[in-house]
Parts: sequence; C-alpha cells; structure tokens
Amino acid sequence: MREHLDCAVLATPSNENYVAGLPGSHAGGRLLIHLLKVEAGAEEGRALASTAMNLRRYDVCLLQVHPANLSWVRTNLQAARPLLTTPVIAITRDLRAAALDDLHKLGVEDFLREPFCAEELRARCERLLARQQAKVYIKHIESDPGGSALSVGEAHVTYQEVGAEHGQHPTLGANNMPVSVLESYAAAAAGESSGTSLRAAKTQIVEHFETAYIKAALHRHQGNIAMAARSVQKHRRAFWALMHKYKIDPMPYRAMGRNLPMPCGTGKMPANFSEG
Repeated sequence: MREHLDCAVLATPSNENYVAGLPGSHAGGRLLIHLLKVEAGAEEGRALASTAMNLRRYDVCLLQVHPANLSWVRTNLQAARPLLTTPVIAITRDLRAAALDDLHKLGVEDFLREPFCAEELRARCERLLARQQAKVYIKHIESDPGGSALSVGEAHVTYQEVGAEHGQHPTLGANNMPVSVLESYAAAAAGESSGTSLRAAKTQIVEHFETAYIKAALHRHQGNIAMAARSVQKHRRAFWALMHKYKIDPMPYRAMGRNLPMPCGTGKMPANFSEG
C-alpha cells in the first residue's frame, strides 16, 4: 500500500467555489489533494485536454460533475480521451444512472457522491491504481511485437518498470519475481464488480505465465523446440502440447535465428547451409 496518494481536483469556472475547500491533507496524511486550475486561454471544449500533461504527475484526477456542468464534462472528456492517461474519479451530485453510464463510457473510472468521504476516496484510489497496474502487467505479458518474445532478463526489467510507474519498488520473492505485481493483479481481480472467481483468476495468470515462459524459451533457442524443451526440463511432447494449446508458432523465432551466428555444437544446420 502506498504511503500517500496525490490527487488533483480540477478547478473550472463552474465549480471553483466548491473545490476550493478540498485541497489539503486527508485520511491522516495518506491522501493529498491538490488544486489544479484549467490553463488560461484553453478552448471551452478542450480545457481538460490542455491539462492532461500536468495531470500526469498525479495518481488520480478528481472531477466534480453535477447537472449544471454535465454537458461541459462530456465535451471535455471526449476531447481529452486520446491524451488523458491519469485515471479520473468523478465526484457527482444529482446525476441519473444514464448520465453515470455515459461518463463511464467516456473514460471516468469510478464515482463518488457528494459529500465525499476521504477514507472512501482513499480506498477507491487504491483499488483503481491496482486495476491500472494489473492492466499494464497483462499488456506487457501479452505484447509480442514482430513475433518475437522478451528474454527472461528483459521481462524482469519490464516488471520492475511496471511497479516503478506507480512509485512502487517491488519486493522480490525467492525466485527473483516481483511480488507486488502479482499482488496487484490479485487485488484487481478480487475487487472486480463482476466478482471474478479465484479459480478463473488463477487460471488466467497461469496461462499468461506459461505463454510468456514458452515464448522466452523459444526465443533463447531460435525456435528449436527440442532444445527449448530440454532447457526448461520439459518433455518435448509436453512442450509441443503447450505450444499447440496457446497457438505459439516457432517459425518467427527460427527466422530470427537465421540472422544470428550459431554457437558451435548447438542445434541443426540451416537447410540452405553449404560448405565452402
């Protein structure tokens, strides 16, 4: 759990009087709220977009929404979607369910009703950041640009960067694995409103792990299935069965291997190899 969270509450012409009382330290110093004014001269419909860069220094953006400024919020969220990376929590008043659903579709991650409770806001921020971190984790595992896989060392650095992105320093387990990343994923799965079961969450994380592990082994041995299976102490048939299960094609890794010098005594010679 983070020692403290930094939230920015956006001050607009329609809510300056209300948000003026929010900045400060809350929840025993564990929640810090900062006032962030819309940049002067910003277009009416792009005020949030013009502030997107400044919002990156904060964990969460708080946005007050009520019937009087609902149209302004909708327009600005639509314009800011390609630029806004900071998660948004709306502090709402007198909004109908249809309006809340619309805001969610426009990118609002969570909602609080006025008057907000600092402890509740802190808890919602923690849950939101855990979900964001889990999404980044899954994205890194699933990404395989150009048909290649990350090596084990590269993947480890990536996981470290995921934790650092939220100001965290992952605690390494006995196998040098970043514990906080898996904890964040577990917290996100358990906190889903749909109630993801333990079995389903565990199955998903095992599938992602096995996929990344097999791809890394194939990458290391340039697509040689026998050598990759031997290196991970797996029978060749069982290794091939996992490749078939996850639809992993060894050909891209073999193509990469043709462009690399082959160590003496390892693997087979390429079919087009000729002496002399």
